[in-house]
Amino acid sequence: MFGFRFVKVQPTEYLLLHRRGRIVREGAGQAVFYFAPLSAVVRIPLASVDGPFIFKEVTADFQEVTIQGQLTYRVADPKKLSQLLNYTLAVNARDYASDDPTKLPQRLVNHLQVLTRSSIKVMNLRQALAASQELVAAIRDGLQRSEAVASLGIEILGLSILAIKPTPETARALEAEAREQILREADQAVYARRNAAVEQERAIKENELNTEIAVENKKRQIREAQMEAEKAVQQKQHELQDSEMASKIALEQKNRELVTLATENARQEADSRAYAAATLMKALANVEPKTLQALASVGMDSSRLIALAFRDIAENANKIGQLNVSPDLLRELLGERAPR
Repeated sequence: MFGFRFVKVQPTEYLLLHRRGRIVREGAGQAVFYFAPLSAVVRIPLASVDGPFIFKEVTADFQEVTIQGQLTYRVADPKKLSQLLNYTLAVNARDYASDDPTKLPQRLVNHLQVLTRSSIKVMNLRQALAASQELVAAIRDGLQRSEAVASLGIEILGLSILAIKPTPETARALEAEAREQILREADQAVYARRNAAVEQERAIKENELNTEIAVENKKRQIREAQMEAEKAVQQKQHELQDSEMASKIALEQKNRELVTLATENARQEADSRAYAAATLMKALANVEPKTLQALASVGMDSSRLIALAFRDIAENANKIGQLNVSPDLLRELLGERAPR
């Protein structure tokens, strides 16, 4: 009304009231009445601002990469910024009179891109894709030391690079190469695992063979011990057999001596009997047979004498006409033979 305006800024905004070319009031969170035809109000935000950015750069090996990130800053010196950019409010006390406030983020991003380009151009593609931390440190240090940023009264609060990506074709090539490398590593791992399995199998077989060899050696030692024991037993048996043979030989020698002695004794005894018989025959050579028979019958029992009598009768049977034998004699002969 009548050119008077009221404006109130937040605590995160800095207000500069100019009248006739001089600052008559300033500060954060101010509320003022002013006469618009003679006054100019500058409102500068003090809150931190997140400025996203995305741009493309070329690496040292001429590969294009896309860098995406975010820059966080705040206005530390509003007066410096107001001298370089127009933050004056329009007549309605709500909008800015120019588009300079929208240019500040782009100026910072442009400066950031220059610093990024200086770092990326000395890196190859693989280095650039893995250099987010190095880029952040280099760019932030460059922004803090930049005179252009300092002249704007800007304080850099933070910088983060969210992604560094190659072109889709390059990404596919890198993916294929990485995939092939992974596959090769997988093949190497499979080969190493199989080789380890083969080595383990070989070690197991060697252990089994060594065990079998040890068992066979033990068996051989046991067999040798058994053979030695059998040999000792056989030697003992041979010694026993030799002893038995020697005993038998000695016994046979004794038997031979005994047989020789018995034969000699029998021969001597036969010689003695022959000599006695010869002497007896010589003595009886001139004796009558009847006499000899009579001498032989001396001492015989009655049955033998009767038998001799019947023999004599049988020899002279042609001279005997009739022979009568009494029953008593037969009964006596039969009675004497019955018990036998």
